[in-house]
Amino acid sequence: MLSLACGSNLSLLLRRPNKALPSFSNLIANFTPKSLTTSSSSKAMGIGVGLVRATAQMADAIPLGADQEETTRVLRVGVICGGPSAERGISLNSARSVLDHIQGKDLHVSCYYIDFHLNAFAISSAQVYSNTPSDFDFKLESLAQGFESLSEFAEHLAASVDIVFPVIHGRFGEDGGIQELLETYNIPFVGTGSKECRQAFDKYDASLGLSKQGFVTVPSFLVQGSEVNESELSDWFASNQLDFDSGKVVVKPTRAGSSIGVTVAYGVADSLEKAKQLISQGIDDRVLVELFLEGGSEFTAIILDVGQGFDCQPVVLLPTEVELQFHGSGDVREKDAIFNYRRKYLPTQQVAYYTPPRFPIDVIKSIREGASLLFKRLGLRDFARIDGWFLPSSTKPLSSSKDIFGVTESGTILFTDINLISGMEQTSFLFQQASKVGFSHSNILRSIIHRACLRFPQLETYGSESDQQHRNSKSLKPPEASEGRKGIHKVFVIFGGDTSERQVSLISGTNVWLNLQASDDLDVTPCLLSRSIDHSSTTDSDNKDSDDVSSREVWLLPYSLVLRHTTEEVLDACMEAIEPDRAALTSHLRNQVMNELMEGLNKHRWFKGFDIADEQPVKYSLKEWIKFAKEVEGTVFIAVHGGIGEDGTLQSLLEAEGIPYTGPGVMASKICMDKVATSLALNHLGEMGVLTIKKDVKRKEDLLKMPILQTWQDLTSKLECETLCIKPARDGCSTGVARLRCAEDLAVYAQALNDCLLRIPPNSFSKAHGMIEMPNPPPELLIFEPFVETDEIAVSSKTVASNSENLLWKGDSRWVEVTVGVIGKRGLMHSLSPSITVKESGDILSLEEKFQGGTGINLTPPPASIISNEALEKCKQRIELIANTLQLEGFSRIDAFVNVDSGEVLIIEVNTVPGMTPSTVLIHQALAEQPPMYPHQFFRKLYDLASERVL
Repeated sequence: MLSLACGSNLSLLLRRPNKALPSFSNLIANFTPKSLTTSSSSKAMGIGVGLVRATAQMADAIPLGADQEETTRVLRVGVICGGPSAERGISLNSARSVLDHIQGKDLHVSCYYIDFHLNAFAISSAQVYSNTPSDFDFKLESLAQGFESLSEFAEHLAASVDIVFPVIHGRFGEDGGIQELLETYNIPFVGTGSKECRQAFDKYDASLGLSKQGFVTVPSFLVQGSEVNESELSDWFASNQLDFDSGKVVVKPTRAGSSIGVTVAYGVADSLEKAKQLISQGIDDRVLVELFLEGGSEFTAIILDVGQGFDCQPVVLLPTEVELQFHGSGDVREKDAIFNYRRKYLPTQQVAYYTPPRFPIDVIKSIREGASLLFKRLGLRDFARIDGWFLPSSTKPLSSSKDIFGVTESGTILFTDINLISGMEQTSFLFQQASKVGFSHSNILRSIIHRACLRFPQLETYGSESDQQHRNSKSLKPPEASEGRKGIHKVFVIFGGDTSERQVSLISGTNVWLNLQASDDLDVTPCLLSRSIDHSSTTDSDNKDSDDVSSREVWLLPYSLVLRHTTEEVLDACMEAIEPDRAALTSHLRNQVMNELMEGLNKHRWFKGFDIADEQPVKYSLKEWIKFAKEVEGTVFIAVHGGIGEDGTLQSLLEAEGIPYTGPGVMASKICMDKVATSLALNHLGEMGVLTIKKDVKRKEDLLKMPILQTWQDLTSKLECETLCIKPARDGCSTGVARLRCAEDLAVYAQALNDCLLRIPPNSFSKAHGMIEMPNPPPELLIFEPFVETDEIAVSSKTVASNSENLLWKGDSRWVEVTVGVIGKRGLMHSLSPSITVKESGDILSLEEKFQGGTGINLTPPPASIISNEALEKCKQRIELIANTLQLEGFSRIDAFVNVDSGEVLIIEVNTVPGMTPSTVLIHQALAEQPPMYPHQFFRKLYDLASERVL
């Protein structure tokens, strides 16, 4: 066994967590076999008894079923996430997804985290469900087992896992860092080797490599270090026929993924300025200036290696076209937008995806051939994602040579970015493209792992066998007979709608659907609630027609159509799927790819076949869908946030037909949807420690008519406050919620309502704030409340030995904001552990902070340094009192302010269909229960409560 000598520069650097992080190229220069020594004793490795014991406890973090006793042939997989790059938040999302889908009786997962300073930790699987890197870093010292150095970490891996699955995006994950560490210690791992990673990760080096291999490349100029030769860049502009003052280019780091730091520049001076900014910000010391590809279409393609051993047999799945969309923006510069970090990871309507792409057949064929060729020539392994551009023949050609790969009759194909560890979030390109050709999440991930095992002699037996049993996707069509379905219960997960919360609803519904599939006795169908085409142009969600159920449709979705970023994209995919010509083309290409895959996969005994059927979506009216659900004796899991999903309408329709559903009943839903009615229902509980906030409701039209200054004075006088909180009366999820400090702020908000703005830009008010997403269409009723002032809670970024030193809180006001999940039967609701919500910027939690993985901080349970156990228990009792007074059942989420001394609760709102995304706070709270409830157990519990309810 090999270990780094104590004097190794890398080892010493990593023992000093607060030291500024050097570039990894400097680290790796000192990380060579010459700095290694041999050790024969496992004790000498520095793996203490406590570490082994802690890891053994973590190994049992996700319990196997009672009937799933561990066999003697369990493959031990180590999933490593985090890393030093800005993509570590996305890495956590990927790790959650991998953990959700590969764990089983034949495959056991241990989880590890690398922080910003390259310190390594063994973490429990429960910690993977923390929302953010801040969550991780805050909890690491008390919950995780740290390693003194990367050498000790590697030695632990060598002794504890059979194969490593690195899920670190960007630096240290895709630049060869983690791969070289694993190679040095002879630890098997999934993915490409270190040398090949280094070549492919650097965009400039990769471009040179592509050019040498005979591929068309984008003309580029390298800016390196602090000294930049402006005349050389000017010469480059001239050679590419770009105007010195206004020529449009793309400026991007050479070694940062996920479009981090990528921007558009105009002219030589602007290009140099933006390149220097990236260097000075520490994002990268090598920056590319590239030609902006006018008139092109971006694409991305997943490549899967289905060969044996070291024999590479890459198969390119159906590529995806990435289309940027602009909704009425008059900003010329906005038209030059690129597929940046926000567009890639937030569920907005700024991007649309098409799988397969809307390119000519010869172009799709060439993309697949080129990506396969690149995979082989660059020495990639197991899987990868390659991005590129298609430039139609009508655009200016980048190459006059016909011998260069990528030049077709229809246009030019360029490959621009190579992703060694593709994102693995639930709706990522990997899963979108895999599902199109018959792979479920679990099937594709396990296939990748088993393929990797074949390269290592000691793991060949794992790579040749698998106890995995695929659950074939069930038909969407009504069953003709009930034979053979005994013991199988039908579940419909419905999501979507047309409120401003519909995109979060899609994430929630997808997560619920995927988790419920873990139950073998459930047949789960995802369903999209949408407006019928005849009513899709409605602009006022509060008019009579919006409550007319005849205007609603429900689409029963096949597996692959769920994996989208927006409800609009899902609906477009449904329409596309039933269009005869497009459906025929997709089916033809799908069969072509599946045949290529089977040529390799049929040679592997572990492969049990594809498990996703090729089906079309089925459309019903809402009433027809309810009738169908009744016929098959189904249970409905409601994941529609806001609108008819949360105001009692959908509940009333289901209840009338005797169909069980999740969440509170009709009356409770109606009351909680109306924030004023909620306060009125709880007003009498003041003496029992449950307080309500004064409110004033105004119609939008009245607000726009009245003089702003008079309205401001009337409100502050009536509510007895200096600053106001404004929010829609019948909407949630932080949309349209803002703090107003003066009449001018109210004027800005009123103007945004009048202009039907989709968002209020950052810093539009008198004090700095973040982006405010607005309801679309604007709400007719608005609530004004006194803004409740609480002391800011900050989480220090320093890694120290004490949690209390990590948490900064003055505690002057003695009130903190909490969110609490409640679960149970009517009259017997149980409060989960409250979470203290920490705002990373501004006064109001944004949509991103609440629901998008990788942002937002929740402290679960609240630290004792803020609230005592006695006050916390009183708080939970009052939360249960609120839940039972409102006659909640199933589950809900209550947002409130809590007095840290008395445990008094000042109610904010009650969400009867709370967010159920992979990073939702409800998951954190369920994991804090004793025993912990993991996501699939939590959602199964909610289903069980629904199926047992008395209607």
